[in-house]
Amino acid sequence: MADQQDNQTFEQKMAELEKIVTQLEQGNVSLEDSMEKFKTGIQLSEQLQTTLTNAEHTMAKMMAKDGSEVPFEGSDKQSEDGSDDQQS
Repeated sequence: MADQQDNQTFEQKMAELEKIVTQLEQGNVSLEDSMEKFKTGIQLSEQLQTTLTNAEHTMAKMMAKDGSEVPFEGSDKQSEDGSDDQQS
């Protein structure tokens, strides 16, 4: 299942997650199937979050004239690991 998820687009993963949520909300699946779907849903959610975080970091940067990346001025967040090297 993980290999299949790796080859899916963001939109396909989101649609699969929505389908799982709907099935679980309806309650028409066995306990075993519910647990398996829940695990798959968690994996999909984590993959989607990683994709969104990476996209956010990419969009928060722009290129300087010399080709180096610089933080976008409108970005409220600097690097989450604190490596922006700014001093007060």
